[in-house]
Amino acid sequence: MAKETEFAELIRKHQGLLFKVTSIYTDNKTDREDLFQEVVYQLWKSFDSFRNESKITTWMYRVAMNTAISQLKKRKRRPDAVPISDTVLSYSENSNEEYEERLRSLYKHIERLNVLEKGLMLLLLEGKSYKEIAEITGLSDSNVGTRISRIKEKLRTNMTKS
Repeated sequence: MAKETEFAELIRKHQGLLFKVTSIYTDNKTDREDLFQEVVYQLWKSFDSFRNESKITTWMYRVAMNTAISQLKKRKRRPDAVPISDTVLSYSENSNEEYEERLRSLYKHIERLNVLEKGLMLLLLEGKSYKEIAEITGLSDSNVGTRISRIKEKLRTNMTKS
């Protein structure tokens, strides 16, 4: 299989992963599309250097999150809190009204977290283990556990105040 075909198939197969990362770090469609395009470009640039030492999705998350964070740093004029699009919320598979309201509330509070905290919560909500999150972020396993514990407590405190 040609390199271009293999890469295109990889992007097609995992575009949902890229959409989630770009959605959490942008607040409008245009920025999301620009970031998505930049992430794909960065993945392409580093495609040859992927050595299969980790899962392909771990590598993709790492590139996507690093790209998103570097884009945010370039736009220092923007506030730290980036709203999560309602599009992400509409992907809820559960039609239970109370569940959806609690989910909206959770994402509303996640919006207020800093850049790294948002990324950690995204990966945790994706069902990634602390070890996988550590591989993606470059943090130690114990540091991931400590940070996530603190983030959970921060969210719990903020959500009970609301």
